[in-house]
Amino acid sequence: MNQKTNLSFWQIWNMNFGFFGIQFSFGLQQSNMSAIYKYLGADEGSLPMLWLAGPITGLIVQPIVGAISDGTWSPKFGRRKPFFLIGALISSIALLLMPYSNTLFMAASLLWILDAANNVAMEPYRAFVADKLNEKQMSLGFLMQSFFTGFGITLANFTPAILVSLGFLAITDKMENGIPVYTYWAFFIGAFASIASVLLSVMTTKEFPPTAEELLVIQEKKKENLFKTVAKDIAEAFRTMPLTMKQLIPVKFFTWYAMFCYWQYITSSLSLSLFGTTDQASEGFSKAQLLTGSLNGTYNIICFMVAFLLVPIALKIGAKGVHFIALSLGGIGLLLIPFLNNTDVLFTLHNPFGNNIPVTTIFLYSFGLGISWASTMAMPYQLLAGSIPKEKTGVYMGIFNMFIVIPMAIQILTMQYFVYDWLGNNPINVIKLAGVFLIIAGLLTLFITVKNKNQIVQSE
Repeated sequence: MNQKTNLSFWQIWNMNFGFFGIQFSFGLQQSNMSAIYKYLGADEGSLPMLWLAGPITGLIVQPIVGAISDGTWSPKFGRRKPFFLIGALISSIALLLMPYSNTLFMAASLLWILDAANNVAMEPYRAFVADKLNEKQMSLGFLMQSFFTGFGITLANFTPAILVSLGFLAITDKMENGIPVYTYWAFFIGAFASIASVLLSVMTTKEFPPTAEELLVIQEKKKENLFKTVAKDIAEAFRTMPLTMKQLIPVKFFTWYAMFCYWQYITSSLSLSLFGTTDQASEGFSKAQLLTGSLNGTYNIICFMVAFLLVPIALKIGAKGVHFIALSLGGIGLLLIPFLNNTDVLFTLHNPFGNNIPVTTIFLYSFGLGISWASTMAMPYQLLAGSIPKEKTGVYMGIFNMFIVIPMAIQILTMQYFVYDWLGNNPINVIKLAGVFLIIAGLLTLFITVKNKNQIVQSE
């Protein structure tokens, strides 16, 4: 039996550092894929379908990888770490190739590969925390992942603007396919971050070997057909799904429907509301793309700044109380976007390399969204972790993440075929819908059954 002793802060830091590179990759997608699609000829109405890669690959990959990793053990490589490495390597290759896309088909195909690789790397990371940490430190482990989510996506979002503001590249520099040169360099940096951060985690963290009973189960599974075993494990996990997990499903539906609306349409929304255009060839659209990166970077700065502050708050009012407040603040922030602008300056940041950077009112919504994002990356997993059996952590985390990607797939289909028309073909209205949905998700959080304020899940 492996005794889970307390790990030091830096041990928990090192084991989760690979999450930084995975989220850097996701950050590049969130802020740049809609713009890349538009540079290659897509219109706003077709954007949702072009984002289909994420939900479909997540839906397929996450529960399968979770089930396989539960039944994997190598004395040399461990249980979860081989998946981190494989995913990060493939992700890095896809990131390097993405800016060279010359057709929508090529860009969409690379996004499928990129999302599949990121899911292979990310899903076992959730189980990794549950494997390594005792109940006392589990909140810190998941919030450390929330910190690296914010930190990685922040750097990914700010990288293009930094390259331009420091004078390394001009906003008008374009590749032959119309994609800005700053996008290429951001993706190149992301490829390095993805593989380097995962390597650091793999080299500095050891996994617990399985117990004699677990090893016997693993050996028996190796004798069976892999696909039948995985299908059996997934079906059994669905059949015995804990009550807490069932109650989190509607919360995750409205949360992730909203976030996909935001990522798909924030650039077009800003371009229309601040610069009066959605023409991808205009300078206004290029400015909106850079501003999207800065705004997304800001909400992720808030994410990693507040991530650790949520621990004592969750102990005082409970994880579901924190999640309710956080999602509500995010929703209010998105609803405020049409009333904010990029001309009224709140304060100015000193820039030693050039002109000072004005921070305008449009950045205000990022504060609420950042708190919401920090909670989304941690609190649902904290609520779930105590309700699932240890030997099935991987498959349950994979199934739980399916309830992230299913809302995304539903969002794509509904937005593509009737919601966008219903909203007047106006990207600003899509952002308003996202705000309403985050508030609904927050309210639904209050109905989750827990035993006490520390979120020990009620026994069934």
